[in-house]
Amino acid sequence: MKSTSYYPVIMTDDVAGSAAFYIAHFRFKPVFESDWYVHLTSSEHRRVNLAILDGSHETIPAIGRGRVSGLILNFEVKDVDAEYARVQQANLPIHLAIRDEAFGQRHFITADPNGVLIDIIKPIPPSAEFAAQYAPEAMP
Repeated sequence: MKSTSYYPVIMTDDVAGSAAFYIAHFRFKPVFESDWYVHLTSSEHRRVNLAILDGSHETIPAIGRGRVSGLILNFEVKDVDAEYARVQQANLPIHLAIRDEAFGQRHFITADPNGVLIDIIKPIPPSAEFAAQYAPEAMP
């Protein structure tokens, strides 16, 4: 399979509210809007996309209908400390306070109104132990 695009789709019972959250707090803009589906594109990079879908929509097979669970969205940023301050100022929940990880990340975790965890990350040099686990081209 040769993919031409990839983006997550969050299933929810509040399409408009979920889309508004990502527009307000993560600088997305809508490129398609209906009452059951909103496609969002980052206002900073057109290849960063996210979709919000009514979890009970008829296009979803019955076995998959419902709400999202067990999902973390990762956003890599240039200045994670500035994003942390911005998220705190917006009174978004902080589920993991900002910290450095030996595996090569400085990050924190918040969540959207659906409970989807959002991990805001800046790659940093890993410890020697973890550096050995990276492919050379993937080293932060």
